[in-house]
Amino acid sequence: MSQAHSQSSGAPILHGAGVLREVEPAVLPRPKLVENDRSFAWITDKVMGIIEGPTPRWWWWSMAVAVFVASFTVMGLAYLVSTGTGTWGLANPVNWGWAIVNFVFWIGIGHAGTLISAILCLLRQKWRTSVNRAAEAMTIFAVVCAGLFPVFHTGRVWFALYPGFLFPFPNSNGIWPNFHSPLEWDVFAISTYGTVSALFWYVGLLPDLATARDRFFVAGRMMRAKIYGFFAMGWRGSNRHWSNYEMAYLLLAGLSTPLVLSVHTIVSFDFAVSLVPGWHTTIFPPYFVAGAIFSGFGMVLTLMLPLRSIYRMNDLITQYHIDCMCKITLATGTMVGYAYAMEFFIAWYSANPFEGFAFINRAFGHYAWAYWTMISCNVITPQLFWFRKVRENTALVWVLSIFVNVGMWFERFVITVTSLARDFLPSSWGYYSPTVVDIFTYFGTFGVFSVLFLLFVRFVPLMAVAEIKAVTPQADAHAGHGHGEAHH
Repeated sequence: MSQAHSQSSGAPILHGAGVLREVEPAVLPRPKLVENDRSFAWITDKVMGIIEGPTPRWWWWSMAVAVFVASFTVMGLAYLVSTGTGTWGLANPVNWGWAIVNFVFWIGIGHAGTLISAILCLLRQKWRTSVNRAAEAMTIFAVVCAGLFPVFHTGRVWFALYPGFLFPFPNSNGIWPNFHSPLEWDVFAISTYGTVSALFWYVGLLPDLATARDRFFVAGRMMRAKIYGFFAMGWRGSNRHWSNYEMAYLLLAGLSTPLVLSVHTIVSFDFAVSLVPGWHTTIFPPYFVAGAIFSGFGMVLTLMLPLRSIYRMNDLITQYHIDCMCKITLATGTMVGYAYAMEFFIAWYSANPFEGFAFINRAFGHYAWAYWTMISCNVITPQLFWFRKVRENTALVWVLSIFVNVGMWFERFVITVTSLARDFLPSSWGYYSPTVVDIFTYFGTFGVFSVLFLLFVRFVPLMAVAEIKAVTPQADAHAGHGHGEAHH
């Protein structure tokens, strides 16, 4: 009866595959990761052309300025070693000053590289391919800058480099590091982080180093072909090589993923395991990790947007890439803002008068200017990324990324100094001010970082050519056969 009714009403009868076709959801178009349908040859020429062409004039001027700024750090550290740590503005009660602030700042800068390379790799986020190489390099250079401060803050730096002082080593005096100290934990965390990050970066470079080797050989530039060939370690692009490469890359991604969480967690323990008001809190590990990723992506935007403009790489670093990085910056910035609010709530909820005073003093005490600078840059600034027009304005995104970096430095300054300057005993309260040596040493590290990054841009492929090719439509075996959309 029902069948007759349906036939008489003219409604189509759907069976099997017909039903599935009716309920199949529409496939949303994905943003292109390489615009203008660029060919494999164009991608190779574009990326390799940076290291093959003549050195541009802007690079020489930038290198000259970077070397000049880096000399500030060299002079500051030489004066520190020859004179003593009294040249830094350290005094009771603020026995930790800019050194620990700068150390935590630079370690945080490096976190975006590991996140992009490891976690986004495991999550199959294909947009990472255009920025992962530079972000990984940035991680290594940031770790180099960070490592200067804990080594030189020991004063007699040659002892810090001897076996048995920071790194445990059997010796006749029976001297061993204090394994209860979080500063000793930092030694292991940072050395592991730097080693794995360098391995990850180098393994990803192998196919592109081999490409550079072959192109220089064809061009008759034998010296550079031999140099790149040495570092390419005999890569031929065979099936066996690619199989081993992908397995090694995946294993390193798995090893690096816990490091994203553990390294800055251990850095946060420098503060959290103490009993100083404002530091003794369990929110520090997730709070520091979110802040590190936040500042890291800020630095990635600061570096990549000018390079995108200089080398006209709009087809490789698209608006979609900028959108993704802005959204991650927005998410982590909101997490950091939530952590700021929760610190005040926990201080009130604990009913501890010392904790309550520490946070009121942060917001309204002698360092209120630093606290509200931090809030403005870290909480208010990233909220502008909610708006598409802001994310599509490249110049504005670049300016906001600089504010993010400024705010994250002030966060570390506020955490370190405000809690120490107003401790348990009012009789020992003081006001911390950095010396000229402090300031020069810190700002010089931006020169050290810039020198290393400029060398990377000039002599190493800026992007992972093989990985970028893998996300283009022509890399899909089903492209052009009606199945490409489903497999994208």
